[in-house]
Amino acid sequence: MIAGHSVSKGVAVGEVLISDTPISFLGGIDPETGVIIEKNHPKEGVSIADCVFLFPNGKGSTVGSYVIYSLKKKNVAPCAMVNISAETIVAVGAIISDIPLVDRLEQDPFAILRDGDIVEVNGTAGCVRVITETRHRHRSEQS
Repeated sequence: MIAGHSVSKGVAVGEVLISDTPISFLGGIDPETGVIIEKNHPKEGVSIADCVFLFPNGKGSTVGSYVIYSLKKKNVAPCAMVNISAETIVAVGAIISDIPLVDRLEQDPFAILRDGDIVEVNGTAGCVRVITETRHRHRSEQS
């Protein structure tokens, strides 16, 4: 269990999708499909639907909050989000969309989690729990 800070309440379980760069929901995510459309983004062409979306923070327009809400209404939103530090745009979007959001984890989630891991995000308690690691670790990564 990795303790953190609760931003938006709720609990969700899903597969981790990591973006190591900030993302703008307005113009960076297709609001109809949930696919990352930001040019030259490392995950361009990948859908964020139904995943636990781990990214450092959002960027861009305050309209991004409503894009998150639109994604939820169209069933193409992430089931939960984890940030290093959630800024207002993402926090408001998660809250109005009932998407669990946790930030400020005691450990660096980018050092612990990998794409494909199955985790539980508990936005009510403010923590993340790894359920299944779905990749092979190199010996140097094992503890």
